[in-house]
Amino acid sequence: MQISPSEELSPYIKHYLFLDHNEMAVQKLRLFSDGNTGIVFSLKGKLSSDFNDCGVHNHLPDSFLYGQLTGFKDIYSDSEINLVIVVFQPNGIHQLLGIPAYEFLDAIISIDDIFDQNGLILQEKLSGHYTIPKKVELLNHFFSTYISNKKGSHQLIVESSIRFITAHQGSFNVKQLAKHTGYTERHLERKFQESIGLNPKKFGNIIKLHYFLKLLKDKAADTNLTSLCYNAGFSDQSHLIKEFRKHTGITPKEYLNNTGKLTNNLLKTAPPIVF
Repeated sequence: MQISPSEELSPYIKHYLFLDHNEMAVQKLRLFSDGNTGIVFSLKGKLSSDFNDCGVHNHLPDSFLYGQLTGFKDIYSDSEINLVIVVFQPNGIHQLLGIPAYEFLDAIISIDDIFDQNGLILQEKLSGHYTIPKKVELLNHFFSTYISNKKGSHQLIVESSIRFITAHQGSFNVKQLAKHTGYTERHLERKFQESIGLNPKKFGNIIKLHYFLKLLKDKAADTNLTSLCYNAGFSDQSHLIKEFRKHTGITPKEYLNNTGKLTNNLLKTAPPIVF
């Protein structure tokens, strides 16, 4: 279930996701970039960054922030899980905390390292027997305390650039972006690294990939992969497959046939892992 945050939080938070996964067999969940950072509150079960036939290793924190991803991360579960995921706007975590987004690149960080004891208190509250509307209320209240003293410092350059990139479905070059904003390519790259954690071109590649995924999801039965490839702005099918593998670790056909889509950027393997 996807729910929007309060209006005052919308410049910072894209949406909240509530996800239940009831598989008891060992599952591999693959997290890849959708252009946003996020916080995962794991309210039931344990997630791990490794699993083998001797048992689970390297348990992840019960709740953690993940930064922008340049590839993908595999997460394992061997029990029921109940997740609440806060999906930030591409530059939301930087606006909220003032920390350069590149410091979170490819990182998974325990929530108390970011929000101190307050993060652990929120985690405990979310684990209570509350309805989803009440949990949304708790999340809105928590994050609103971080913007109460801000002066609405919306980053006009970055936000205008994000709109330009998404309007072009990620198919653009940085010279076009510089002309659109009136700023140099070097300045734009610095602002993107600080605010989003990726340079404009890498961010655009992720937007293009997810535009392809949308076309793939909505495709008619007689539409072939080559047509979707060109419609999404890829030069040819080999270019698409290379980018797809880089971000997801699998091919488009494997994505269609051998995975379950839990969210836009979280897949589970099918069938379950067997040792």
